[in-house]
Amino acid sequence: MDYAHVLAALALGYLLGSIPFGLLLTRAAGLGDIRSIGSGNIGATNVLRTGNKGLAAATLLLDALKGLVAVLLARTFGPEAALAAGGGAVLGVFLGLSWPIVAVGAVVWLLILVTVRYSSLATLLATALGAASAWWLSPRPVAVLAAVLVVLVWAKHHENIRRLLAGTESKVGGTKSA
Repeated sequence: MDYAHVLAALALGYLLGSIPFGLLLTRAAGLGDIRSIGSGNIGATNVLRTGNKGLAAATLLLDALKGLVAVLLARTFGPEAALAAGGGAVLGVFLGLSWPIVAVGAVVWLLILVTVRYSSLATLLATALGAASAWWLSPRPVAVLAAVLVVLVWAKHHENIRRLLAGTESKVGGTKSA
């Protein structure tokens, strides 16, 4: 694994994921600051509350595309880089929506990684606990999004889960479990 490419992909995903399309589109349309209405979020659902269905659809499309573009660009450097880009994009989105759940997820991820050295296990537990914390620390739509993403992350990591259960998952540093 080329760590330089993985870190660059993570940064690319984060930067693309941080683009607040809902905020940018509503301001450009003269609708003001989207964060001052409805849930205060910058996503398509809150943009729809402005009454502009076209802007809401554009926000949804652009928000989906920023993660897709990050992954497609990073994929040229391998699957690890693509995964890092996707993670970075989601991180950027959640920092914009609710930084406390990112903080919970980051702390859990780091503690698990340092303790047991399984990046996949750290990711699985960090996403689950981050999403669980969203129910107390974030508006309900953010918590629902986090819960849906956890299901997707866990489904995408099904092979890692099998290897963890079988004791064959690689640890950070290149060793396999005993």
